[in-house]
Amino acid sequence: MSTRRDFLQNITLGVGFTAMAQSLISPAAASPFITKNPAQKLRVAIMGLGSYGTRVAEAMEKCQMAELTGLITGTPAKAEAWKKKYNIADKNIYNYSTVSQIRNNPDIDVVYVITPNSLHHKHVIQVANAGKHVICEKPVADNAKQAREMIAACDKAGVKFYVGYRLHFEPHTREVIRMREAGEFGKVMYMENGSGFKIGDPTQWRLKQELAGGGALMDVGIYCINGARYGTGEEPTWVTAQEVKTDPVKFKEVDETMTFQLGFPSGAIANCSTTYNFNGLGSLRLIGDKGFAQLDPAFGYGPIKGRTHKGPLDQPVVTHQTAQMDGLADCILNNKPDPNMTGVEGLKDMLVIDAIYESVRQGGKKIMIKKV
Repeated sequence: MSTRRDFLQNITLGVGFTAMAQSLISPAAASPFITKNPAQKLRVAIMGLGSYGTRVAEAMEKCQMAELTGLITGTPAKAEAWKKKYNIADKNIYNYSTVSQIRNNPDIDVVYVITPNSLHHKHVIQVANAGKHVICEKPVADNAKQAREMIAACDKAGVKFYVGYRLHFEPHTREVIRMREAGEFGKVMYMENGSGFKIGDPTQWRLKQELAGGGALMDVGIYCINGARYGTGEEPTWVTAQEVKTDPVKFKEVDETMTFQLGFPSGAIANCSTTYNFNGLGSLRLIGDKGFAQLDPAFGYGPIKGRTHKGPLDQPVVTHQTAQMDGLADCILNNKPDPNMTGVEGLKDMLVIDAIYESVRQGGKKIMIKKV
């Protein structure tokens, strides 16, 4: 049965080739943006030991600047298994009711929140109040109001707050951003982004509003929004959106398929689609008056592939989560600027998502997007 994890991993070349390609990556190649031979490592606790938490933990085994030192879970059996696999000390293992005790643990610098979407708000604030830096998986929250509260809690606690936009450390994506910033596409006129897959298990948390906050838009449609923002280098000012639901039983609580259009101050337009009902959506296309870029696949776990008007992109193939964790470790330990992965960046995407849902409620009406 197809899952989101399967889709993101297998989006183009299949499990075998992807696994083979990633197994050939050296640690240095997997983390090309970090300080070499670091004097210290960022000590990370993972909160939420599900499938993506497992992926992050496995990727961190190749990190140069980050290491897994702690766990937060509500499942004792998982804690025991992870403890043995990753050699985690008993004193660094917590459950959801003992998060505040992390404050006094020098073995943990940052907590990576990888729980279901609708728990992010509660858990990020818990971690911030415990005085630890926070990385939160996307989407950052259920809505912009929650995102603002999370940012305020981290600011008040004096901790750093990042969102797990792994593609911001992915070399092909970074090259497209570099080319856009250098003016190599000229004026960006149009973008077309799609991200979706046929979701499997109808009982999973992603189809429950109480835990997911929304459906395809929140889960994978956010890649289209974020891609439109880093593809244009602008913040959208308006949106109009449409929803199609062909299975009202399976998708009773969350959205199934969404299409939406974003307008930018320069006049650029992004046409985007996201779904939980079929496979094949996973590309980014940017058209400027001097050139173009296309990533296909653009949003999966890799390998990302693409080309521009100058020819094929031939950037290093990396394990995204390794590059992300080393990159964010460099930001935290060496006080370097991050590539647009702060809580504020998460808020900007949530402002767009809020407006998309409002447009759907109003029947596709053009909605102006609020500013940060």
